[in-house]
Amino acid sequence: MTDTSTRLESQFRFLLEADKLRRVDRQNLILDGSRCENSAEHSWHLALYALVLAPFAPADVSIERVVQMLLLHDLVEIDAGDHPIDGDVDWEAVASAEAVAATRLFSLLPADQSAFLHGLWREFEASTTPDAQWAKRIDHCQPIFQTLYNADVPAAHIEVVRGNLYGGRAAALKEAFPEVYTHAVTKLEGGNPQDVLTAPLAFLNEVDALKTVLRATTLGDGSRHENSAEHSWHIMLYAWVLAQHSHAPVDMAKVLQMLMLHDIVEIDAGDVPIHSTLSEADHAAIAASEQAAAERIFALLPEDQGQAFRSIWEEFEAAVSAEAIYAKAIDRVQPVLLNLMSGGGSWREYNVTLAQLEARVGQKVARGAPAVWEYVRATVAPWFAENTSA
Repeated sequence: MTDTSTRLESQFRFLLEADKLRRVDRQNLILDGSRCENSAEHSWHLALYALVLAPFAPADVSIERVVQMLLLHDLVEIDAGDHPIDGDVDWEAVASAEAVAATRLFSLLPADQSAFLHGLWREFEASTTPDAQWAKRIDHCQPIFQTLYNADVPAAHIEVVRGNLYGGRAAALKEAFPEVYTHAVTKLEGGNPQDVLTAPLAFLNEVDALKTVLRATTLGDGSRHENSAEHSWHIMLYAWVLAQHSHAPVDMAKVLQMLMLHDIVEIDAGDVPIHSTLSEADHAAIAASEQAAAERIFALLPEDQGQAFRSIWEEFEAAVSAEAIYAKAIDRVQPVLLNLMSGGGSWREYNVTLAQLEARVGQKVARGAPAVWEYVRATVAPWFAENTSA
């Protein structure tokens, strides 16, 4: 086995284990109140919060590092579980269990990446650097707004927010992030705050709906279909971990922004399975629907920020820049591994052959990450040999 294959084997072992975070439910509800939020889609939403609220961050904070911390901060819950802040919890025991989980999970990676990601997780937990402190503030404020802007949230959840703001960990936001604290308290006490957070929160609340958009691909265990928010989290992690295999040097901060934003238009336009059979007219209609969705959703933000985000989305769609080519490749490769884990998944549903996979997926993956496709094709080929006739 080559050095590249050995690294890819370790990297995919970690990425496929990370899939399990989607099975960890939190106390918080998604904004429509229909179910609990899971820790993977929560991590995506936090990363987006960090990007949207970047104008409020101290000058010495690196938003790229904050986003990276938030992508991986809850991975330990795969082993240690999630613990509501109002529960009767032995927090020292939780910290110990999470430290053990971090050692197990990050050790799945090649040694250099293991040390780097584990160190970033420890930095977040210690909360002594400016980046970690800002990441913690984002982590503390998202559940508050998730509750306060939910019209059908149980009264008990409101009381958790009240205790959190008036004496819990979120009380520190009064000094550390006063714009958030003032907005939250006004909303909690029945007001209708109109301030510098009104537009950013309108966008962040609207895109919570991405957690309800289902894709053709299932989770690795086949238990349910994945949604587009948790998919976005997973492929951001994929892009970061597999960056060395990109076809060209890329700006990882931009790649992560592309993948964070790329599926937001599906809130209006829906997901289009890669293996579905559509006419040229169908594709044209979908493209028009996605453009209209981009116009509506990004317009919720302050004008300069909305235009910047839409520009990133359009760059991804054009697939011309090095970053977009790599991001498109990663967007295609993650479902392949999930289908293999689940025993075929959407390949069975759409009667996909290896030749079709090569044409619809492999060519784009190979364009942006050739070594990744070489490894993945060799990994999935035996399944097609055994389960298909072509």
